[in-house]
This record gives sequence, C-alpha cells and structure tokens, in this order.
Amino acid sequence: MILITGSKGQLGSEFIKQFENKYNVKGIDIEQVDITDLDSTVNYISAIKPSIIIHCAAYTNVDGCERDKDIAFKVNAIGIRNVAMAAEKVGAKLVYISTDYVFDGEKEKPYNEFDRPNPISIYGLSKLAGEEFVKTFCSRYFIVRIAWLYGENGNNFVKTIVKLAKEKGEIDVVNDQRGNPTFTKDVVQAVEVMMNSEKYGIYHVTNEGIASWYDFACKIVDTFGINCKVNPTTSDKFIRPAKRPKNSALDKMMLRLEFGYKMRRWEEAFEEFAMLMKGRI
Repeated sequence: MILITGSKGQLGSEFIKQFENKYNVKGIDIEQVDITDLDSTVNYISAIKPSIIIHCAAYTNVDGCERDKDIAFKVNAIGIRNVAMAAEKVGAKLVYISTDYVFDGEKEKPYNEFDRPNPISIYGLSKLAGEEFVKTFCSRYFIVRIAWLYGENGNNFVKTIVKLAKEKGEIDVVNDQRGNPTFTKDVVQAVEVMMNSEKYGIYHVTNEGIASWYDFACKIVDTFGINCKVNPTTSDKFIRPAKRPKNSALDKMMLRLEFGYKMRRWEEAFEEFAMLMKGRI
C-alpha cells in the first residue's frame, strides 16, 4: 500500500489521481490523522502498514509561517518527524516533499542537491528542519525538493494570474525572482521512478528551464488568450512578511546521475496544463 498524506492538497490529489488505478493507494488528510500528534500518527501507520509513504502534508502559507512560527515548525518539522518515526517502525520507504525555499537565492546558477541550504524564511527553516528529522529517524528516504508548483486542484500562481488578468486588464508582476514553474503531473511521474528504487537521498524535481514570475505571467496570459497588459516590477514594490529567494532555480543533478531521467521544459508542461484547464479557470 502507498499512503499519501495531505491527499486533498494540490500535489497530494495529483498523486491520488495518477496512482489510484495502478497501485493500492490510501489518502489521508487532517480529518483522518493529526500528524503533529506522535502517538496518533504512529498508531495509524502501524495499523495499516504501508510499504511507501508520500508525505505531501505541510503548512505552505509562506507569509503565514512568518507570522506564526510555532505552527510552521509544528506541522513542517514535528509532523514529518512523527511520520518518519512511524515509517521506520513499519519498514516503509518515505518520500518527503520539501522546497526550493531551503536556499537563500544568492547563487547565480541553479542549486543542485550538493549545495548547502541556507533558508531566509521561517517556511524554509521549518521545511529544512523536516529534512533533518527525515535523515535522523528514517533509513529509507527520498527528500524531494519542488518549486513554483501548479496543478488542477488548490490555489496557485496560474489561477491567481488568470483571475487578476480577467478582472483588471493590467497587472504588475515581479521580474527579479527566478525559478522553475513546475506541473504537479511531472513531479508525480518523477517520484514514481525513484520510489520504485532503492536509490535513496535528496532529489530536486522541477521542470527544466528558468523563468521570472513576470515571464511566467506573460506566458499564462498569452496561453489563456486574456486581453491583459503585464508590467514588470521589482520585489520591493510588494512588502510581504517573508523574504523570497531571488534565485530558486533547481538543478536536477541527482535525477540525471541516478536514473538518467530528464524533466521536460516548463513551457511544454504548461501548454498541457492549459489545455486541461481551459474553460475551467
């Protein structure tokens, strides 16, 4: 059995969608198990004995983490510690979904798996703490760092831009943060390859190619055929509680070295997503 935590979220629901007809899959969310409670988590996982746990559950509100540090660390660090301990107890492989925000964004080139993390936000710090707990308490793990995610379910940058573009006709989007726009479908497919192996470790899983948020917004508006002017601006025009990395592009070195696996270009992935979502957002 494959257990997926955070199964109602953007990525968790994509795992359910792609895996439910191929594997014995069980999805859980906060209604079934409170992952921040050690006994409940261990008892639940011990009872169902999954062979693989894919941990998508997280507190992903970046600015919210800055405002409430305790909740951030309780969910993103203590929560995965509990899951990691339970996974080890039943001998399950553990896939922990982490983030590009473990890096400070000061490097010019994309970050690979051997670069030293240095988070600049509470969200990044809490997710890095989660990575450390995984390495401490679980012997069969895949730490999967993702970034700039969009998919069918949940809120994301694409849906926000489509809504604002239709409402306003002119929008300002920052042009000084770079990363890899990434389709949930492609993350699931890469994780499937690694989870069926024993090549444990840290992996970066994002679509290929680098864009700024402005570049991505222009692509969204153009692809969805929205009559809207997109203006480039800088991050200092948007005062937010949490700092964002200037460069959070990730190099998929471990995927290449271990599997010879290549992620497709973000533009190609987005075209497929847009076809899927036209008329729906």
